[in-house]
Amino acid sequence: MNRPKFYIYLPVIFSLVLILGIFIGSTFGPNNSNRSGIIGTDGQNNFSKIDEVVSYVNNQYVDTIKTNDLIDKTIESMLQSLDPHSAYITAAELSATNEPLQGNFEGIGVEFNIVDDTIRVIAAIPGGPSEKVGVQAGDKIIQVEGKSVAGIKITNKQVMEKLKGTGGSKVKISMMRRGKSSLIDFTITRGTIPIYSIDVSYMVSPKTGYVKISRFAATTYDEYMEAFEKLQKQGMQQLILDLRGNGGGYLNTAVDIADEFLGAGKEIVYTIGKARPRKDYKATAKGNFEHGKLMVLIDDGSASASEILSGALQDNDRATIIGRRSFGKGLVQEQSEFTDGSAIRLTIARYYTPTGRCIQKSYADGLEAYYDEENSRYANGELENADSIKRNDSLKFKTPSGKIVYGGGGITPDVFVPLDTTGRSRYLSEVLYTGIVNDFAFQYADKERTTLKAFKTVANYNRLFVLSDEILNDFIVFAEKNKVKRNDKEIAASKSILKNQIKALIARNVWSSEGFYQVIQNEDAILKKAVQLMK
Repeated sequence: MNRPKFYIYLPVIFSLVLILGIFIGSTFGPNNSNRSGIIGTDGQNNFSKIDEVVSYVNNQYVDTIKTNDLIDKTIESMLQSLDPHSAYITAAELSATNEPLQGNFEGIGVEFNIVDDTIRVIAAIPGGPSEKVGVQAGDKIIQVEGKSVAGIKITNKQVMEKLKGTGGSKVKISMMRRGKSSLIDFTITRGTIPIYSIDVSYMVSPKTGYVKISRFAATTYDEYMEAFEKLQKQGMQQLILDLRGNGGGYLNTAVDIADEFLGAGKEIVYTIGKARPRKDYKATAKGNFEHGKLMVLIDDGSASASEILSGALQDNDRATIIGRRSFGKGLVQEQSEFTDGSAIRLTIARYYTPTGRCIQKSYADGLEAYYDEENSRYANGELENADSIKRNDSLKFKTPSGKIVYGGGGITPDVFVPLDTTGRSRYLSEVLYTGIVNDFAFQYADKERTTLKAFKTVANYNRLFVLSDEILNDFIVFAEKNKVKRNDKEIAASKSILKNQIKALIARNVWSSEGFYQVIQNEDAILKKAVQLMK
């Protein structure tokens, strides 16, 4: 992506934004206009240019503008010119951006899906406001505060806006429930709803535990310890830690979890920035799993804090890293907030794994190329062949055991597992990405909920429930009604994957995330490889 030469001055201009607060545009009146065609800047001081430009545009531009919006866009462009991860966040966006990392939000506490233009409750969050008043899985939300929300093409964002709110506030919701002839009214007092970062934890074999972490939030360490202790009581002696798709979060949270696996004094990570001296993060004596067999699963969606954790364990020869090369984010951001509620996240340092490697991939070719690099990996064959992984021999490092590891573009796994393209078809992609599989699974689970609940546990359901060809055919008919044309050849090729997807989504509607993950992993090549190596 080519950029004009003036972009090199944007970091300087940005300094002024921080120093002066720049929210001044609305104070310039008509008397300040300059009709000479020359903007009156101080030639010796580039810092004054931003003031003059905002004033000039505000007074002379052909149309009326919203000065604050202009300033927001200016700051956003400044930060984007620095690196891919420095960012400006408006006040409206900040709360939603922070919620997943804070580990909670305020609302009524339901998981929902929109099926046939109707909001359907997948589950009431345990201990949340909705569960306390009796909301059940399968309920359909028809009205909120007396106004219809069904059949109006409502979006997920609109649903969230209606159901979220300040803790202690009340909202009246009318539900339709299977077997009831009239609507059921609930008045729900909104409360603090936890956002969990441990998607699931269970025993994949009599001795092997499995924990999937989706992000590194403020609550993640406590969630991990709770999961670890639960698995230990079930006889866990070795552990698989799944960081696939985990885009990161708080550095300190990743350090705390790494500390659980490393002996006292072991380097976990260190950071260095132009204005920030080297800071080392080392393991303490508190680790609860410093010697058991450990494997970590990663892919191209594993970034930042995920790479800190997997890099620390790889560089200390503590774990076997399995999967495909991680994203490659080695920059540290610091968040600072303005008085109007907006904030900036500025890159203030790079982090380095214990062997001294920075795994940040290049962003010299601009944002578009930076984020498109993941597609390039697919096009270059890297996801299917380990020999296609691009390595920089000048960034070669050795672990204490003599194992070679590489910097300059993500964590390369010790054991590569290629992307499994067997059974993939256009038909499978269409029914998955349009949500038709999810809609069918919800309706099946809603209709057969009593029968499914009789299995009592996910493990029993996974072992005993067989998704028959008859159910698959019902799905194909359902998909045809939803404008996905039947293709027998492609259905036959994708039959195993399609059946497992339907089975997993049925489980999700009965046992939530725990049900989904335990079933979907029947077809998980990376997890299967880890379990095989554990043996």
